[in-house]
Amino acid sequence: MTFGEQPAYLRVAGDLRKQIVDGSLPPHTRLPSQARIREEYGVSDTVALEARKVLMAEGLVEGRSGSGTYVRERPVPRRIARSGYRPETGATPFRQEQADSQARGTWESRSEQAEASRAVAERLAVKPGDRVMCTRYVFREAGEAMMLSTSWEPLAVTGRTPVMLPEEGPLGGMGVVERMRAIDVIVDNVTEEVGARPGLAEELLALGGVPGHVVLVVQRTYYASGRPVETADVVIPADRYQVAYHLPVR
Repeated sequence: MTFGEQPAYLRVAGDLRKQIVDGSLPPHTRLPSQARIREEYGVSDTVALEARKVLMAEGLVEGRSGSGTYVRERPVPRRIARSGYRPETGATPFRQEQADSQARGTWESRSEQAEASRAVAERLAVKPGDRVMCTRYVFREAGEAMMLSTSWEPLAVTGRTPVMLPEEGPLGGMGVVERMRAIDVIVDNVTEEVGARPGLAEELLALGGVPGHVVLVVQRTYYASGRPVETADVVIPADRYQVAYHLPVR
């Protein structure tokens, strides 16, 4: 294969993708059968099958048992606005994760003590095996799961304090900044790193996605005088949401 050439299955997938994007193959339309693809493009069954696999992996089509493969409805991406930590009184976990003042939503959570994995320990500047409070969230907007988050806080900071459990106690349900302030830990910095990867099976099940779909992962860490006091992975379905940052000019 010379430079610039594509395998046959990618050329076929590219043409079918173009038809899906420009509306020639609208949502809920049955994708041409493997035999029809073979005849129209003059390719083998193997090439036709691989082209269909590409479109399925991209989330453009879906298989329906006993019926065939159909073009999926393409959602119009909505925005998730982020602007770093929100120090004002009354910030909730939902407001912390979705900074848009017009956004309204609910969340469910579950907290439990755990040992820090090597990766979490590195992010929190603690030793692997140190005790942390792990809290898992599902964020919903209009009843639809829109984000997942798993956070870890070192119990060396919050243990035996009124804010040890993020969703219980006098400041239960408040944001990290306000909870930490209550125990005289002043959050003064936050970092976020954004990446993308295929969603894990359990993530896509919770988010209502299709196997193979890509998710955005926001790796966030709060700091107080250079010490990490909370870190979290926020998982967002990339086909339904765009992440927009509002960054103040200093």
